[in-house]
Amino acid sequence: MTSADRRRDAVARIIRARRIGTQEELLAALERAGFRATQATLSRDLARLGARRVSGPEGAVYELGADGADGGLAALRGLVSSIAANASMVVIRTHPGSAPAIARAIDLAQPPEVLGTIAGDDTIFVAPAGELRPRRLAARLAELLGTPSALAGEGGERTH
Repeated sequence: MTSADRRRDAVARIIRARRIGTQEELLAALERAGFRATQATLSRDLARLGARRVSGPEGAVYELGADGADGGLAALRGLVSSIAANASMVVIRTHPGSAPAIARAIDLAQPPEVLGTIAGDDTIFVAPAGELRPRRLAARLAELLGTPSALAGEGGERTH
């Protein structure tokens, strides 16, 4: 493993471990971890890692691109306000500006239950794949995103 690979691994660990809002914060944390880098090098490392700044309820923070089985959905917990379903689709309401990142994470995770997503600024329409019931998909997405859904009753069905 090269020194650049070790540095990028450190950057990824730092971003996963705590909220980092600026490159200056990240450079300081990286230095405390024993790595020296310039802002230009850090920018290239962030690009190579697929990191991006995402606006959340507590301000903008860096997050890594999709990785793992959930495609990075766990990292987006807290940005979803509600999840509801009707007979044909699921609607996810998010904090303003968060819908595109959440929809992309869903698309990248490629859950077999999802045919596709359409995102606005704070709303995502999710089409279920095949014959899957939207209410069941809403329950699954609520589980993945750590969000209480607007579903209640038996089998995750909406009661009204």
